[in-house]
Formats: sequence, C-alpha cells, structure tokens
Amino acid sequence: MLDESEIAERLRGVPEWRLSGREIRRTITAPDFPAAIRVVDEIAVRAEERNHHPDIDIRWRKVHLALTTHDAGGLTEADFALAGEIDRIAESHGV
Repeated sequence: MLDESEIAERLRGVPEWRLSGREIRRTITAPDFPAAIRVVDEIAVRAEERNHHPDIDIRWRKVHLALTTHDAGGLTEADFALAGEIDRIAESHGV
C-alpha cells in the first residue's frame, strides 16, 4: 500500500483523478450513452487483462470510476497503472 506522499506524487501523473478516502475517482463524460458503453467495454478488457477491476457506475453518458486495491486496504501501484490506462482509453475515444 502506498503512503500519503507516494499517493500525492502519483496523482500528479493522473491529473483527471482525485483522492477520495482510500480510493481515486474520475468521471468521464461521453457524447452519448452508446459511446459511454464503448468506453466501459474497453476499460473492462484492460481491467480483466490486469486482473484489477474498477468500480464503475454508468449514468446515461457519465461514467464514474473508482479504483482501490481492496485486499491491500488502500491504494497501490496497480491502481495508478490502471488509472493511466483508463486515461489513455478516454483520450482515444475523445472524451
């Protein structure tokens, strides 16, 4: 598990994410519902490849994501690695 200073340092590398308790969160706004589903589908593939799965809540065209490593009791490198991957996916979809 990362300590507070390590978390602060890694957050600088994923500026779309914010710290909320023991997790990091981001909201992606897609142009419409089908586009939001396509983004989530790609995130799901990458998460499964990494065996590290975000909490995902879809509300029409908004995708709310939360990352934490439950078995570690907080944030780890895996969370920030997947956050970076999610950022690249969002960017590739223009959102």
